Amino acid sequence: MSSIKAWLSKPIEGAKVLCQACAHACRLGEGEYGECGVRMVEDGELQLLVYGRVAAANIDPVEKKPLYHFLPRTTTFSIGTVGCNFSCGFCQNHEISQYPRENNGEVVGRELPPEEVVRLALKNGCGSVSYTYNEPVIFFEYTYDCAKLAHEKGLKNIYVTSGYETRKAIDTIAPYLDAMNIDIKSFSEEFYENVCGAKLKPVLECVRYAYSKGIHIEITTLLILGQNDSDEEIREIARFIAGIDRSIPWHLSAFRPMYRMQDILGTPESTLIRAYMIAQEEGLEYVYIGNIGHEDYHSTYCPKCENRVIVRDGIMRDSTVNKLDEEGHCPYCGYTINGVWQ
Repeated sequence: MSSIKAWLSKPIEGAKVLCQACAHACRLGEGEYGECGVRMVEDGELQLLVYGRVAAANIDPVEKKPLYHFLPRTTTFSIGTVGCNFSCGFCQNHEISQYPRENNGEVVGRELPPEEVVRLALKNGCGSVSYTYNEPVIFFEYTYDCAKLAHEKGLKNIYVTSGYETRKAIDTIAPYLDAMNIDIKSFSEEFYENVCGAKLKPVLECVRYAYSKGIHIEITTLLILGQNDSDEEIREIARFIAGIDRSIPWHLSAFRPMYRMQDILGTPESTLIRAYMIAQEEGLEYVYIGNIGHEDYHSTYCPKCENRVIVRDGIMRDSTVNKLDEEGHCPYCGYTINGVWQ
């Protein structure tokens, strides 16, 4: 089965259907596709064309998502489909995320029904299922069915997302969604519109709302030279996060030339370290540099006593030493570190 009714939708005037999954709020007539390329109206109903049809499936360390405060040293069964509601010029997974756009609406992938997703996760000793590689909200109904079944079997669920979920989508899946790593790609509407084909405001609203629902949140920003790496913009993102909760982890990552942005130089290490320092100046308690090889910038420090409580020299499970107990208490001073530890 690769096509079902996309039930996160409703009929509207003019014989059209409103997609209620993401903030694009596509209003589609017969035969029209949403911005994502995988939700299409057929016979008056919105169809999800990639239900149970994965383009990528892997077993990853949860730290790779990246989630540093969520079940450290465990693995997560990761799945994604083709399609995306963003069109980022720097997408590292553009072969699958942009596939329908670049192949006249064609969808590809192998059949993997929810029962099989959960079975494989359990068989391989994973602690969670991650919906990742492309944008999970575009295959929402599939993620929902997987997540509900996963919870019944004792697995947790993770969205790795650009943060375009509607409130309705978050409300619907919140009972089964344990963690989200949300990209804040920039603090500029112009960047979002010109580089990503989206808008900033819905992303910020999504972060606030998902946090209010009690979902564990971590934020990632890919810093691109001359695009979103000014001191002012970095400070604005840090202040936004701190305004919600200073204990939300923020991951800063280096851009590497790819896809439509191969003419831009990779992010220098000095930029990442500068951003790290700005984030700390703004009071964020947990800041990480994701893809340079410095243990100091991967590790977690207690905000109270400043001792290192989780040591990481990379993103693989065997490179992580977690000194916290199951409640997340610092072994040196007893302070509770924000996160999900069991």
